[in-house]
Amino acid sequence: MKLEWIGHVVRMDQGRIGKKLFESKPEGGRRRGSLRMRWLEDVEKDLREMKVKRYRQKAVDREEWASTFTEAKVLKESRAEE
Repeated sequence: MKLEWIGHVVRMDQGRIGKKLFESKPEGGRRRGSLRMRWLEDVEKDLREMKVKRYRQKAVDREEWASTFTEAKVLKESRAEE
């Protein structure tokens, strides 16, 4: 799940490639046409829908992130049942 991965990346050491890519800002623009959502934008949209604020600070604390992640799974399952 995306939330599991983002928690892992936020806790990575600064020198790791995954962390560098996560925090980098790509140069250039997007192609013409309808804009595609980037992975991080998609994750942040999910977090906003769950009303999660300061996700990077929460992700640093594994226990707090685990409870946030559990809430997300419950929310996703309840939406699937509707």
